[in-house]
Amino acid sequence: MYQPVIETKRKILTMEKLLIEGGHHLTGTVQISGAKNSAVALIPATILADSPVTIDQLPDISDVQTLCQLLEETGGKVTFQQNTLTVDPKDMVDMPLPNGRVKKLRASYYLMGAMLGRFHKAVIGLPGGCNLGPRPIDQHIKGFEALGAKVTNERGAIYLRATELHGARIYLDVVSVGATINIMLAAVKAEGRTIIENAAKEPEIIDVATLLTSMGAKIKGAGTDVIRIEGVRTLHGCRHMIIPDRIEAGTFMIIGAAQGRDLLIDNVIPQHVESLTAKLCEMGADIQVGEDQMLVSGRKSRLKCADVKTLVYPGFPTDLQQPITSLLTQAEGTSIITDTIYGSRFKHIDELRRMGANVKVEGRSAILTGATRLEGTKVRATDLRAGASLVIAGLIAGGITEIAGVEHIDRGYDHLMEKLQGIGAHVWRESMLESETEENLKDQD
Repeated sequence: MYQPVIETKRKILTMEKLLIEGGHHLTGTVQISGAKNSAVALIPATILADSPVTIDQLPDISDVQTLCQLLEETGGKVTFQQNTLTVDPKDMVDMPLPNGRVKKLRASYYLMGAMLGRFHKAVIGLPGGCNLGPRPIDQHIKGFEALGAKVTNERGAIYLRATELHGARIYLDVVSVGATINIMLAAVKAEGRTIIENAAKEPEIIDVATLLTSMGAKIKGAGTDVIRIEGVRTLHGCRHMIIPDRIEAGTFMIIGAAQGRDLLIDNVIPQHVESLTAKLCEMGADIQVGEDQMLVSGRKSRLKCADVKTLVYPGFPTDLQQPITSLLTQAEGTSIITDTIYGSRFKHIDELRRMGANVKVEGRSAILTGATRLEGTKVRATDLRAGASLVIAGLIAGGITEIAGVEHIDRGYDHLMEKLQGIGAHVWRESMLESETEENLKDQD
């Protein structure tokens, strides 16, 4: 059974803050964990099997733990030990999940597609997680309805009901990773052929398709803009190795460019981070690329300014917009960062200003003028990647940076503090004072 002690541990961690003494050079090797953005889709996919599914190298993060608990709530037998997850979904039931843990998880919508695919019905609370502004699920709903489901929004939960599911041709009006995966999950056991056009191409989609194919699904075209699925009656268990986390790898690449001296990043697929590699080289970082490793050396001279625009894969990822913002505070000249994916993903900017950054937000863009000296102070992570941004800023800054909102970082980075300590960072956790804890909880409401 899944160990409830982990949930207790996480509750304790939310009452802590992360402290960083900046200015130290970082060197050594950091091992990249499995991809968080794959994990949150792979785990719901196990619902579709009729026998146990094992996934290796899953990251030990709170989002994974929350999903494990949700599967147990619906009758699944779950074990998660040493980064290996085994799910036996045989006795799972279509229990409604309108509230509770599902509200904490931004990727909870993958349970819609998986439960619809298996049970032809589902009740799932609207997603929680990071507050990045509205994340519409209209394309998900469009896909489910095309497959034959009736979808309604009742009291803050999505109700899905279908007598049967049948294949359909679905054109996504907006390229959406979530909608592409969700439609795949619902369609693999639908009667006939489903074609998803204008599909997203992210590596995580290929990872999910690989798992489903190993389970017996018939999927072609994952990683292109047209995915073809021939429905099958049953899916069976299998064993699957998750891909490395390209966002974690990118975060450590940025850390290496900021403070690194020959920082070796191990277990990375270089093609998955090409847009970041090109941008860091443009700024003046030294990056050597191997088969599954990357060696990043920090600035020997001042970094150059650069303009960054987030785009769907293979463009620059929105999840690295906030982390690279911290690095750009150290670049000479004016840099402009434009987020075309999430226009409100700039809550880290006020915190960077507290540390001395010269940056302002205009619409969907942040304009930075550098280089500026950052000074450690008390800041708050308001979401996962904002937390990564503040960690990078803390590593650069003089003095000590205190970061509240550590629970956001724990959602997506596997043992980040220990990995940083392993390459020479001066970083530790401390319990919050009662007044700080109350303020942190108040900000989450």
